[in-house]
Amino acid sequence: MAGIAGLPARDRAYHDLRYRILTGRLAPGTTLLETELAALLSLSRTPVREATIRLAEEGLIDIRPRHGVTVRSLTLNDVRDILDVLSALEIRAVELVAKRGLGPEEHGRLLHMLDRMERLTEAGDIAQWSDMDDDFHSAVAGMCGNGRLLSALDEYWGQQYRPRTMIVPLRPKPTLSNIEHRGIVEALAAGDPEAARLAQQRHRARADQQQLDLLRDRLADGAEGA
Repeated sequence: MAGIAGLPARDRAYHDLRYRILTGRLAPGTTLLETELAALLSLSRTPVREATIRLAEEGLIDIRPRHGVTVRSLTLNDVRDILDVLSALEIRAVELVAKRGLGPEEHGRLLHMLDRMERLTEAGDIAQWSDMDDDFHSAVAGMCGNGRLLSALDEYWGQQYRPRTMIVPLRPKPTLSNIEHRGIVEALAAGDPEAARLAQQRHRARADQQQLDLLRDRLADGAEGA
């Protein structure tokens, strides 16, 4: 993975394993011994052990002494709980951004992202749109100025990433999401925390329900747990 070569071994192990889990390279239910993980990452066991403890704290794996680690599967109820927390964190983040106010460069950056997402929608490129959607919400949250909030968001974003990617092939054209995104940015640019909160709340409520409905259909078709 690019960008982690200069990190301490425990951090390299953490980022590498997290990436493999989130992208499905280590699928839900996969069990590996600590020695196998160390060989996979070409690292010693100590940094790998430290990384797995951190990943277990984030809810991505389960650790069983002498039995190794297992990539955790998520039920529909798990995903619902994760989205409840993620939504609350994102709503608070947009409130903080609106209170602080958007600078011209920040506003322009968000508008550029929205323009690109609308072009992707017209082209029917839902997979690329989904990636841009992640980038948009990450960019907005990154402007909130609260490092602890961002750390919590990153943890819960990671937990919902796998089920989110499962439904990409099932998603309809996200025209309504594009409209809602415009409303969020307008409220942020106006410096109106209440309007921003309501816009984000409406967006998350609808989008989260759509994600749960699509995931239910996906699991009903025989897909493994998220």
